[in-house]
Amino acid sequence: MADRKSLALIAHDQKKDDLAAFAKANEAVLAGWKIVATGTTGGRVLDVCPGLDVTRLKSGPLGGDQQIGALIATGDVDCLIFFVDPLTPMPHDVDVKALMRLAIVYDIPMALNRATAEQLIDFRRN
Repeated sequence: MADRKSLALIAHDQKKDDLAAFAKANEAVLAGWKIVATGTTGGRVLDVCPGLDVTRLKSGPLGGDQQIGALIATGDVDCLIFFVDPLTPMPHDVDVKALMRLAIVYDIPMALNRATAEQLIDFRRN
């Protein structure tokens, strides 16, 4: 992943459509990134943007969040976009918090909603 910047994409179930719409609207910019995504989220992004370079990991509750956390810790993820659903309880909430903590510890940009993701992508265009 060292040749291009790497972006991790994750979305809670109620936000997967929003993330897919975000990816479609920013497809030209995202084409310049190496993307890793949790399983279902990555599938939804590929459904609307089949030309993107997306590596799908496990589903979030099955370890995908932790896989992305490991990539952050090894320096293989440069940015994290995680569309969080704050209104639905998550059984794997501990994993989600650990992932966010790693993004903070390793000081990588992290967007948790579309407004911030748009700003992050706009900033990273250059």
